[in-house]
Amino acid sequence: MSDPQPVYLSDYQPPAYRVIHTELTFDLDPAATHVKARLLFERNDQADDKAPLVLDGEQLTLISLAIDGTALTEADYQLDDHGLKIHTVPASFSLESEVKIAPSTNTALEGLYQSSGMYCTQCEAEGFRRITFYPDRPDVMATFTVTVIGDVQKEPILLANGNPVARGEMEGGRHFVKWEDPFPKPCYLFALVAGNLHKVEDHFTTMSGRDVTLQIWVEEENLDKTEHAMASLKRSMEWDEQTYGREYDLDLFMIVAVNDFNMGAMENKGLNIFNSAAVLTHPQTATDATFQNVEGIVAHEYFHNWSGNRVTCRDWFQLSLKEGFTVFRDQCFSADTNSAPVKRIQDVSFFRTAQFAEDAGPTAHPVRPDHFIEITNFYTLTIYEKGAEVVRMLCNLVGWENFRRGSDAYFERFDGQAVTIEDFVECMAQASGEDLSQFMRWYSQAGTPEIDAYGEYDYVHSEYRLTLRQRTPATPGQPEKLPMHIPIRMGLVGTKSGQDLTLTLAGEKLGKDAVIHLRDEEQTFVFTDVAEAPVPSLLRDFSAPVKLNFPYSREELAFLLTHDSDGFNRWDAGQRLAMLALDDLIAAHRNGVEKVMDSRVTEAFRTLLTGSTVDKAVLSEMLTLPSEAYIAEQQPIVDVDAIHAAREFVRQSLALVLRDEFMAIFEANRTDEPYAPTPEQIAQRSLKNTALSYLMSIEDEKAVALCEEQVAVDHNMTDVRHALTLLVHSDRDDLSAPALKAFGEKWAHDPLVMDQWFTIQVTRPQPDVLERVQFLMQHPAFSIKNPNKVRALIGAFAQNRVNFHRLDGKGYALLADVVIELNRLNPEIAARLVTPLTRWQRFDENRQSLMRAQLKRIKEEPLSSNVYEVVEKALA
Repeated sequence: MSDPQPVYLSDYQPPAYRVIHTELTFDLDPAATHVKARLLFERNDQADDKAPLVLDGEQLTLISLAIDGTALTEADYQLDDHGLKIHTVPASFSLESEVKIAPSTNTALEGLYQSSGMYCTQCEAEGFRRITFYPDRPDVMATFTVTVIGDVQKEPILLANGNPVARGEMEGGRHFVKWEDPFPKPCYLFALVAGNLHKVEDHFTTMSGRDVTLQIWVEEENLDKTEHAMASLKRSMEWDEQTYGREYDLDLFMIVAVNDFNMGAMENKGLNIFNSAAVLTHPQTATDATFQNVEGIVAHEYFHNWSGNRVTCRDWFQLSLKEGFTVFRDQCFSADTNSAPVKRIQDVSFFRTAQFAEDAGPTAHPVRPDHFIEITNFYTLTIYEKGAEVVRMLCNLVGWENFRRGSDAYFERFDGQAVTIEDFVECMAQASGEDLSQFMRWYSQAGTPEIDAYGEYDYVHSEYRLTLRQRTPATPGQPEKLPMHIPIRMGLVGTKSGQDLTLTLAGEKLGKDAVIHLRDEEQTFVFTDVAEAPVPSLLRDFSAPVKLNFPYSREELAFLLTHDSDGFNRWDAGQRLAMLALDDLIAAHRNGVEKVMDSRVTEAFRTLLTGSTVDKAVLSEMLTLPSEAYIAEQQPIVDVDAIHAAREFVRQSLALVLRDEFMAIFEANRTDEPYAPTPEQIAQRSLKNTALSYLMSIEDEKAVALCEEQVAVDHNMTDVRHALTLLVHSDRDDLSAPALKAFGEKWAHDPLVMDQWFTIQVTRPQPDVLERVQFLMQHPAFSIKNPNKVRALIGAFAQNRVNFHRLDGKGYALLADVVIELNRLNPEIAARLVTPLTRWQRFDENRQSLMRAQLKRIKEEPLSSNVYEVVEKALA
C-alpha cells in the first residue's frame, strides 16, 4: 500500500463509456449483502471504438458478469483489487453483474456499512466502488432505479434516492421497496438506508404551488430532537427560493440521522444522510452553538440540491465548485437568519486560525489542486472555507444583481451536467462584463496573500495616500507567485468627527464605504478632498482572505474599536489591540521579566462593558480574546507555554480590574425565560457566559457559586456545559469531580452528550490531561470505530495546546498510536487526525524533533494512501 501514485488534473480524459441508466437490487445481510446491477452503457462519441470498459471496484466478491444476457468467462475480463476491465464491448449494451459485500465489517464507513445495526451508505468521494463495479467518477451521470430487500423485523424501513414506486412482502419474512430517481446523478450521490427507524413528517409548498413531503428519520428515542432541524429545512427551502429562485424538484425530501459517519452530512439526492451530531437538538442536550451548527448544515446540504447535485463537478479537482459555492450560500443564509456581524466574525475568526495555518503548512494546496493521491484528503478548509471566500469576493466584484444573473445562467445552462470552475466563473464574467482572468489565480495559487499597507495624510492638499504592496509566500510546488486581484473594501474614519469620510478617488466620489482593487504588486491610491486626518478602516467585512499589515498605533486601534462603522472591523481592531499587548507579554515571559498589563486594553474593555452602542452578540465577540491557536499563528516560532501564560495573564488582569463590570453584565443577562434558540436569547446567554468566564479566571468566590448554581439548575445545555467547563478547567477539583461524575451518570445513555463530557475533560489546562485521555479511552462510551468519539476525545486533546505539546512528547506519541490503529480501521479519519503533527516546523527544536520522530514512526507502518500522502508531505 506504500508509494501510491498521484492523479493529475492535466491527465483528465472524458469517460469512454457513459451510463445511461442504473438498476440496482440489494438483498441485505450483515456479512453477505448481494448487489445485482444492470447498467445501460453507451460509448462516448469521441472514444476509440476499441476502447475497453474500465470499471472501479474494491473489496467486492464477483459472483456473475454478463453483457446483454450473455455470461462472460474469465478470459473476457481482467479483475484486480482496484476494479474490472472488459476487453471488448459493443457501442451500446447492458452489463449485468452480481457481487457480494460485507457491511458489518466495513469499518472505513465508505460504501455500504452498518451503524448501530442500521445499514447506510457514504459514497462521496469514491465509496460507490465498494458497492458494485462502476465508473466511479462524477462526470458519469445516470438515472437510478433501486430495489432494497430486507428483513421485515430488523429493517422495517428501506430508503433510497428519489420517490418510492413499489413495495411488497416476500417469502421468509422479507420485504422490498423500489425507488426511482428521475434526475441523472453521479454515483457519489447514491444513498441507501435500512433499519428500524421512525419519522417526523412535515410539508412545504414551493413557490410554484407544489407540495413537498419532508421527512426526518431517526431512532425512536430521538424523535423529540428533530423539531429544530425540520424548521431549519423549511427556512432553507424558502430562503433558496427567495434569494436564488431555486425550487426543490422531487416530491419527497428525506434526512436520516446515523451515529457512525465520517463527515458532518451528505447531500445525496433526496436522501440526505446526516451525522447524528449534525441534526439532533434539544435544549437539555444541545448547546446554542449546536443549534446554529445544525441550522447551517441542514441548509448547506439542502442548497447542494442545485449547487452540487443538479449541476455537479466534472472531476474531483473541481470539488470547490460545489463546496465553496455552497458554503458561501449557507453562510449568507445563517447571516440573514441570525446576527450577520457575529456570523462574519465567527467565520473569519475560525478561518484565520485554521485555514491560514493550512496555507502555511506542508499540505498547502490551491482551491483547485492540480494533483492528489487520495481525494478524501482534499476535503479541506482550503476547498470549503477559502473556496467560499473566493466566491464571496466574486460576488462583491460583480455586485449582487450580476452575481444572481450569473448563478441563474449557471444553473440553467448546465442543469444535469458535470462542469468546471471555469464554467462557473465565465457565467459571472458574462453577466457582469468583468474581466475575471486575473481573478482565476485565486483557484490556482496556494497560500495566503499578505498586504503591506502604508498611509499618509497631506494636510496642505487634503489628500490621503494609501500604498498597498502584495506578496504571497512560497508553498510546496509553487515557489513563485503572480499578483492576485484583491478587492479591498475600506473607509476613512475622521479623527475629529469620528465619522466615515466621503471617498473621492481619481475625481470620482465613491461614497463613505467603497471597494478598491489591488491588481499589481504595488499600487498607490490618492484620495482627495479629505477634510480631516483619518484613520483607514481597511479590509472591511474581511473582503478578501488575506493577511493585512498596517502600522496602526494602539491609540488608532482603540479609536477604531470605538468609532468604526463596520462591525467586523471594530471587532478586528480590538483583536489587533489585544495582540499587541499579548506580544509584549509573550516576550516578557520568555525573558523572565515582570508582566505588565497594557492599560489601553483595560480601558478599551471598560468602555465596551459600560457602553450601550453594541448589540449583545457582537459585544460578546469583542470581549473574547484571541485564542491560543490564533496567537500561535502570529508568532514566528510557537512558544506554547509563553502564549498560554500571556493569555491567562490578560484574562486575569482584566477580571481583577473590571470585576464589578463583568458581574454587572452577568446579572443583567440572567433570565428564567424558557429556552429558545433565537438570536436574542443566544446573544444574551453568550454575553452572560463570557462575563462568567472572566470571573472564573480569578476563581472569584461568587463566580464559583454561580457556576455551581448554573450546573445544577439544568435549564439548558448551553449554560450547564459552560459552567461545568469552567469548573473542570479551574483548580477546584473538589467541586468539578462530583459535578463531572453526576453529569456522566445522568447522560450515559446519550452518545452526543457524552461526547461533550469527553471534550470538557481533555481540554482542561491542568497537567493531568494525558492520563485522563488514556483512562477515558477505556470508558464504555468511547469507541475508536466511531468518528464522533475520536474527534471528541483524541481530536479535542490534540487542540489542547499546553498538554498536547508537553515537553516529554507523550502527547505526540499518544496521537501517533491512535493514528496507526485508525489507519487499519478508518484511513480517512486517521489522515485527518494526524494533522497537528504535520505542523512541526512552527515549534522549537525539541518539539520539532519529537513530532518528526512520531511521523517517522507512523511512516514505518504499512499505510493507507490517505495517511501516506499526509505523512509524506509533512516529512518532505
